[in-house]
Amino acid sequence: MEVLEGTVRDIVFQNEENAYCVLRIEDAKSLHTAVGIFPFISPGQTLRLKGEWLNHATFGKQFKCTEYEEILPNSLLGIERYLASGAISGIGPATAKKLVEKFGGSIFEILDKEPEKLLELEGIGKKKVEMISASYQKGKEVRNIMVFMQSYGVTPKQALKIYKAFGADSIRRVKENPYVLSEEIPTIGFKTADRIARNLGIMPDSPFRIQSGVKYLVNEFCSQGNTCMPKDMLVAKGIESLEVSEELIEANLVHSVMENRLVLEKVDGIDSVFTLPYLYSEASITKRILALSLQGVKEMKANVASHIAWFEKANGIAFHEKQKEAIEGAVTNGIEIITGGPGTGKTTIIKCILEIFEKEGKKVIMGAPTGRAAKRMSEATGRESKTIHRLLELGVTDEGEEEFEMEETSSLNCDVVIVDEASMIDVMLMNNLLKSISPGTRLILVGDADQLPSVGPGRVLEDLIESGAFKVVKLEYIYRQGKESYITINAHRINSGMMPFLNVKDSDFFFIESEGPEDSLEKVIDLILNRLPGFNRSWDRIRDFQVLSPMKKGDLGVLNLNEVLQNVLNSKARKTKFTEFRVGDKVMQTKNNYMIKWTRNPDPIFEGDGGQGVFNGDIGYVVRIDEEDEKVTVIFDDERYVTYESGELEELELAYAVTIHKSQGSEFKVVVIPVFMGPPLLMSRNLIYTAVTRARQLLVLVGSKRALNYMVSNTRTFERHTSLKYRIKSILDYGLSDSGGDGQIVR
Repeated sequence: MEVLEGTVRDIVFQNEENAYCVLRIEDAKSLHTAVGIFPFISPGQTLRLKGEWLNHATFGKQFKCTEYEEILPNSLLGIERYLASGAISGIGPATAKKLVEKFGGSIFEILDKEPEKLLELEGIGKKKVEMISASYQKGKEVRNIMVFMQSYGVTPKQALKIYKAFGADSIRRVKENPYVLSEEIPTIGFKTADRIARNLGIMPDSPFRIQSGVKYLVNEFCSQGNTCMPKDMLVAKGIESLEVSEELIEANLVHSVMENRLVLEKVDGIDSVFTLPYLYSEASITKRILALSLQGVKEMKANVASHIAWFEKANGIAFHEKQKEAIEGAVTNGIEIITGGPGTGKTTIIKCILEIFEKEGKKVIMGAPTGRAAKRMSEATGRESKTIHRLLELGVTDEGEEEFEMEETSSLNCDVVIVDEASMIDVMLMNNLLKSISPGTRLILVGDADQLPSVGPGRVLEDLIESGAFKVVKLEYIYRQGKESYITINAHRINSGMMPFLNVKDSDFFFIESEGPEDSLEKVIDLILNRLPGFNRSWDRIRDFQVLSPMKKGDLGVLNLNEVLQNVLNSKARKTKFTEFRVGDKVMQTKNNYMIKWTRNPDPIFEGDGGQGVFNGDIGYVVRIDEEDEKVTVIFDDERYVTYESGELEELELAYAVTIHKSQGSEFKVVVIPVFMGPPLLMSRNLIYTAVTRARQLLVLVGSKRALNYMVSNTRTFERHTSLKYRIKSILDYGLSDSGGDGQIVR
């Protein structure tokens, strides 16, 4: 790590929110540019920076600072410059000169211990002394906190958040219990807090450490899709990772429960540990969805059979009995779940349901978990559909966590809510959705329960179906058949545990065998570069082809695939030093950003009309890179231009290849899937089924038949521990036990 020591001569740029600065630093030899996080900085301060020298394409040589400390000057000229810089409120150049002339080098000791001596100077009164003293003490506090935190591996950005959270009490709070950082500072995890604690001499069996560690283990378990953790599993994991006894884990778990930091409940006979957000979400979903179902809806006097007959005639189709059942159930039930695979007519059913409600004067709101799914829903129905986040006015906190902005008493102003791709809804989103639905509103959930579950915690759709509490229509009959639909036929074969039909003449489903990962990679490149464009010259290599992989790492993982495909498909685009992206690259937004602005005009001179918000999973294309200002402009949906500052580029990643999990809710013209052996719990039937159902016109599998057969046969998946189904069934069993009911509350 290199060191630069000098005086701040100028602040070229300063971001007040995150304290990112571009400084001009003068040392004994020259004037340098330094960049980094510098909270509470002023010209005239002397700093010792640690970091590395970099060569910027536009701005030349820069020092990238990772940690720093302030050094108070010791020469009289240096002291005067520092005091005159504005670093201390109430002291300007004239006052600085007088202070140095009067007190010389002892001025800092006087400011620290005897500020009342400043009254000896003409023109300085009591109020000004108080202002100067308070400012000096605050600066001293900040300096001490920054030095203390950085000495334990905390970055300046994290140190700033600690100071904002605890103020002057920061050092005492951290020394007393370093684990408070992982509890109250979102960007500092248990492992960082544990490292600081070890450096401070905190013992491994400290209750602070064990309680924080136990909560960390539960949170880590929930980050894998669970909403609770079996107690026995938690204790075993705690013994292994915290290296303390079972008795200490048990005792500190009880203490955390007593303090209401964790909750211990039996779920289907198993002692399970919850963090409060997921416990409250599942309990709230249970309460609200049962209330919606039990309260029922106002009966509609519509002749549903007549509406269905009219729709069939107008569209030249004939509904199957199961489809009619789904349409009729949507009208008569307060809650209905429609589930089925590709080609079973879910979209056609939604269109018919929409027309029935609209003809009866009912207001319908449609939504989906992702922007891509909402857009497909709009295109299929010809009506507006929004993301659930947009419907509910969900926002994001400064730490990137979702927050619910709609008032608790507010509700969606409609008679019917239809949600597509319901398998992607996690417990937090479902809870917020149900909060906004008024009694008497119909709720229709549409999705494929056999696809991968939500990325976030929970298995909401499966739990609701398996609870037996609501009207469920499972569509199994395939309506899209013929030469062009082997994608659909094979998706259902895979879902039934049968190998797909491979390489049928004139079909849309192909398998290319390879001799290993390297051979597979070469064949994938050849497909995208030569064979597929030759098969259909209207297809665009970048826009119409999508590679889906089960994993991120490895030769056939998305990280390596993206690097290779970028060099193959976009090799002529010029590289830049501040970003991996090039003009023409296919990219994906990786988090919901509700505040970022977009415009329909790509020229920054003319802003045009536009709006706000880009969402997790949105795919776009890089159209401009501004090296001087370090900005990247991306177009989404062929109309929304979004310009990203350099600090926002972490929200984007290359998308020539994406994981199968990330592809949920999307459809692509041509899908290429490398098939290879991997971790058994990952290489599962629902993973390959989800991947196959993403293709619209053509699907090509590349790899090993043995691996494909293994995935089709493998029904083992990561078991998700949730309590929603159990809670619903428990209430039904309790409420209906004396009436001889069968647990059904379908209306």
